[in-house]
Amino acid sequence: MSDAGPKLPDRAKRILGRLVDASARERILISFASLALALVVGAILLLASGAFATCGSPFLVFGGIEFCYNPIEVYRVMLNGAIGSPYSIGLTLRETTLLILAGVAVAVTFQAGIFNIGTQGQFVVGGLAGAALVQYTADILPANAIGGILLFVLGLAAAGVAGALYGALPGVLLAYYDANEVITTIMLNFIATAVAFTTVRSFLREGAAVQTALVPDYAVPPSIVFPEASSFSVLIFIPTLLIAFGAHYMLKNSPLGYNIRLSGEQPAAAKYSGVDAKGVIVRTFTLSGLIGGLTGGVFVFMVLGYWQPSVPQVGFDGITVSVLAANNPLGVIPAAALFGVIKSGAIALDLQLGVPRQLAGVLRGIIILFVAMPEFMRMIGRKFGLGETSATPAQERVTEENDD
Repeated sequence: MSDAGPKLPDRAKRILGRLVDASARERILISFASLALALVVGAILLLASGAFATCGSPFLVFGGIEFCYNPIEVYRVMLNGAIGSPYSIGLTLRETTLLILAGVAVAVTFQAGIFNIGTQGQFVVGGLAGAALVQYTADILPANAIGGILLFVLGLAAAGVAGALYGALPGVLLAYYDANEVITTIMLNFIATAVAFTTVRSFLREGAAVQTALVPDYAVPPSIVFPEASSFSVLIFIPTLLIAFGAHYMLKNSPLGYNIRLSGEQPAAAKYSGVDAKGVIVRTFTLSGLIGGLTGGVFVFMVLGYWQPSVPQVGFDGITVSVLAANNPLGVIPAAALFGVIKSGAIALDLQLGVPRQLAGVLRGIIILFVAMPEFMRMIGRKFGLGETSATPAQERVTEENDD
């Protein structure tokens, strides 16, 4: 274990170092154990909350106290609401698709040691750009399958370019002006939301509501396997998986990916080996923004069908997904699937059992927190050089290159 760690008690260092050195099998077992513990804690919370709720037929009366919420029934409804029917599976996969893209966008920058929380702003800007292109070009292109494909491709391209440009901005500020990326990305999130609202209200508004024009039906990717009402298309899900695999391959096998990982794991070694740190920062932010903008485009074409200023916090959810996946683009896929199951299942609680939406949100948060915390602590351990395997691959490669 490295002696360069933070000023922590020896026991804390040993625990963090053990997490850093955990094998893939051990990390999987830790994740399942964390999930089981989260379910137990969630059940206790449901019981306690049910004791203060009012219901006609409590499932348990103990010591004169009526308990309204049955934890087993709650979890059953959540699971059924997520995967109990083709429609439910479609909703879950729809959430999973967005979260994979957002998670990969965040993971790319986190791999470089950059704490980027601006994916939400890139999501907003990308969605707005895609919707705007649809509104201004739909009447120019033919209203048939060919026109629909062109409109879809151009819309996603506009979303990706807008997100990339918006993502590059905090990269330039960090690389050349040493502006803290946490502050700049937070501010840019707010700016994106304000600009989107003003743009839609003043220039793109269609009808009484503050929203853009609807995406023509011929430009919406077909559902094929799942019910159309689920707003999910396999034709978008498959390329989304390819993006995750492509990001993983890029990080592991390309010069840019090596420079990104080296900059994140060993900044001093990266500088010593001649890596252009400023260029890596800007390119990493740009790539992340590109994927974040594509997420907004997918939201417009597959989910909403138009753009409005009030949108879900997909970019912020992507941070949780990335942390849960240890910033591994391939790990983002199962992490996003778990998150999608939890989100879809939580919706069913309010509709079927009358469990308050706020309580469903707390339950979802507990599950995510417990599952993500071990990986979050592992990231901290690696950041401070704890554990025998911390940053070893990067150091070994630098040493080998210098020896040559």
